[in-house]
Amino acid sequence: MSTGPDDESPHLKAPSAFTKGVHPGRYSARVEGDFVVFLIGMRINRPLRVDRWLPVFRAMPRMVRELEGHPESGFLGTTWAWSIPAPPSRSPESERRPGATGPLLVQYWRSFDDLERYARNPDAEHLPAWRRFNQEVRASGDVGIWHETYRVRAGEYEAVYGNMPRVGLAGIGEHVPAGSSSTAARRIGARADDTAPVAGY
Repeated sequence: MSTGPDDESPHLKAPSAFTKGVHPGRYSARVEGDFVVFLIGMRINRPLRVDRWLPVFRAMPRMVRELEGHPESGFLGTTWAWSIPAPPSRSPESERRPGATGPLLVQYWRSFDDLERYARNPDAEHLPAWRRFNQEVRASGDVGIWHETYRVRAGEYEAVYGNMPRVGLAGIGEHVPAGSSSTAARRIGARADDTAPVAGY
């Protein structure tokens, strides 16, 4: 539950689509119990092969809509993003890693078992799309997909949102004011007496 206003603050001048839902100041997020963070993205390796990458691109919104309609699945929510190329670097190592430019979803699940159950459900959107990718796209290299999964124990995380709408954990958990003296070390329980090296707001 949010403790802040859902609409624009009077301190935000000239409200627009960009400021709608923004919460001025510093907030944090609280999620009850353990949870799972699942990152999934795609990379278009050959833009002209629209026939290859467009079906992959379209599959994820369908899955998210399906999950949003079934809260009993253990799906808590998602934040949509776009991964951009890394800026130029003098490091030879970075030149060998071109990055995963493309759409990126940050998903939150109640448990890994819930995530895996959905991924393997023959009656859900994911399994047919997974099979189709393996049969038709994987070997061509026209489009790439990737994911990472993290189990997070209760209380072993921290988050801060400054002048932001409710995104990430704040979008699926409790949205709470973070005070000007709050630090990452305090929020994650590492050092209760920690002080920030810069003044808060």
